Amino acid sequence: MAYSEVDKVAINTIRLLAVDATFKASSGHPGAPMGLAPAAHVLFNRIMTYNPKNANWVNRDRFVLSNGHACMLQYALLHLAGYKMSLDDLKAFRTVDSATPGHPESHDTEGVEVTTGPLGQGFANAVGLAIAERHTAAVFNKPGFDLINNHTYVFLGDGCMMEGVASEAASVAGHLQLGNLIAIYDDNHISIDGDTNCSFTEDVAKRFEAYGWHVVVVDDGDHDLEGIEAAIKKAQAVTDKPSLIKLKTTIGFGSKQQGTHSVHGSALKPDDITQVKIQFGFDPEKTFVVPQEVYDLYHKRSAHGAAREQEWEQLLAKYSQAHPAEAADLKRRLSGQLPEGWEKSLPTYAATDAAVATRKLSETVLTKVEAVVPELLGGSADLTPSTLTRWKAAVDFQPPSLGLGDWSGRYIRYGVREHGMGSIMNGLAAYGTVIPTSGTFLNFVSYAAGAVRLSALSQVRVIWVATHDSIGLGEDGPTHQPIETLAHFRALPNCMVWRPADGNETSAAYYVALTSKHTPSILALSRQNLPQLENSTIAHAIKGGYVVHEAANANITLVSTGSEVGICVDAVKYLKEHHNLTARVVSLPCFEVFDAQSKEYRLSVLPDGIPSLSVEVMSTMGWERYTHEQFGLNRFGASGGYKDVYKKFEFTPEGISKRAVATVEFYKGVSNLRSPVNRAFQQLI
Repeated sequence: MAYSEVDKVAINTIRLLAVDATFKASSGHPGAPMGLAPAAHVLFNRIMTYNPKNANWVNRDRFVLSNGHACMLQYALLHLAGYKMSLDDLKAFRTVDSATPGHPESHDTEGVEVTTGPLGQGFANAVGLAIAERHTAAVFNKPGFDLINNHTYVFLGDGCMMEGVASEAASVAGHLQLGNLIAIYDDNHISIDGDTNCSFTEDVAKRFEAYGWHVVVVDDGDHDLEGIEAAIKKAQAVTDKPSLIKLKTTIGFGSKQQGTHSVHGSALKPDDITQVKIQFGFDPEKTFVVPQEVYDLYHKRSAHGAAREQEWEQLLAKYSQAHPAEAADLKRRLSGQLPEGWEKSLPTYAATDAAVATRKLSETVLTKVEAVVPELLGGSADLTPSTLTRWKAAVDFQPPSLGLGDWSGRYIRYGVREHGMGSIMNGLAAYGTVIPTSGTFLNFVSYAAGAVRLSALSQVRVIWVATHDSIGLGEDGPTHQPIETLAHFRALPNCMVWRPADGNETSAAYYVALTSKHTPSILALSRQNLPQLENSTIAHAIKGGYVVHEAANANITLVSTGSEVGICVDAVKYLKEHHNLTARVVSLPCFEVFDAQSKEYRLSVLPDGIPSLSVEVMSTMGWERYTHEQFGLNRFGASGGYKDVYKKFEFTPEGISKRAVATVEFYKGVSNLRSPVNRAFQQLI
């Protein structure tokens, strides 16, 4: 069907909604929406299948705006299509508690698939969405029942292309032959510093061809609607490669400042707005104008999507009769509920059981639960033998043509790409049918800090299996030994950082991680063997903190995590024999979960009237919230056998006892000593 004058009016409507919103807010980015409006119109009005009345329909096409600063483009499209996005919402752009924040946020705005803004992240999220579709289709589609077959479309700009995370994700996508992924690159040659000639002169098309992508070039993205549509359809026809459409556009099209960086991040001036509106045939005295014929055009497309969903529901009904078990599993996954009774598969341990490294205990959990939680989709950043994240029966997620696995496989080989892996996991979680886990060393989760932050902000359930959690990894030395990592991620809102001390605590960490639908988790796990603790149970540990060793009339509370808890238990005997001091021991495997408990419970664990000392072979930052004194490592580690390294820094019963004695001496004259838990107000919002 040929494009008409109404299509041009629709494109200019999108442009001017972005112009008016950024002007009203006195901030924002009008340039990219003005340049990308033609491609966005073609995509949303001719290509994509979606139903605004049910934004969560699983087989909808996904759209990701990786260059999230251009969000007024997406908000305008959502409004025209009939999502829960009113004109008043557009007028409230970039104001507090609006549905139109300064960058797209999935939990704030219906129709936004993933939270984007930091450049390159959305592109990597799109790779995750495409992997999830390919896997879900392989698991659930049957002959005659093509239930899952959606595409993922992503817009990205020069900034995304420059960010390393996008390169990591593009390499993964090319290897995996994700023919359901189509990226549209806004090639406008402008970044904040000016023309990209000052910093970005590579041949992007050749780079993506080398990654294994199919590349199409559209030379006139400002006017050639037929060419844009043809390029997308050509990309759809290539099913064994992801596609990149290099779209040459003019940033700020129509503005006096078009083609320059001046129109990138600042609202247009009033005289420029006037001339733009006259140029596009709109009344310069009116703002936020949407002609009725534009609404009609978009609502027709939305009605098409609603009809497609109705057809899909009929197909699902027939599928449910032919394949009842698979249909029930799909519906359960989409509800966000875990299989009933899955937690009975979590292993439990007695204090008499053998000492085991928590990374090995993690492997045992995965081995036990993978069959009863089929949505688990594992992986590792080229550290599978070290992180122990792959259960023995696992099949790799790979293109069948490579002979290394298949699309239904549940283990992803991410390669040495931690940041890309983290961002891809966010996309996997956003799809709605899988729960992603991944493995790397704790120190290298820091490589993915940008993705972890967006996991927390996006409120998605992803699980990082972060092994080699301390100086206990020994010989690899300071470059691999995390010191500040836990403090960093514990400071991150809505992120659970677990450092379990034994088998029951490891099972508890997985229990809470899997049942927390809107919170990511990092499981910091040891390389060295750790003893099973006397008072450890899953029920105790899921509170985030509990008493491992209680003692009447104790002189001090030792508070610890992970591998140091067992050493603190050993220090109890040393303190008694050498200093006649009585100590109690608390394990605090997860600050975030402990903080959510009642004040009464927290005070029962860390009571008034007794000094407390934290013991952890990491930065002491943050521990002042729980203990009066802190014994940690506020310097880099050392290379050597792990026992020798622990001895060097005095993380031994003797070294802990020395600090405990000093703590008791310091506070013995303090009457009515209050627990650090006792504060004027709790820092929770």
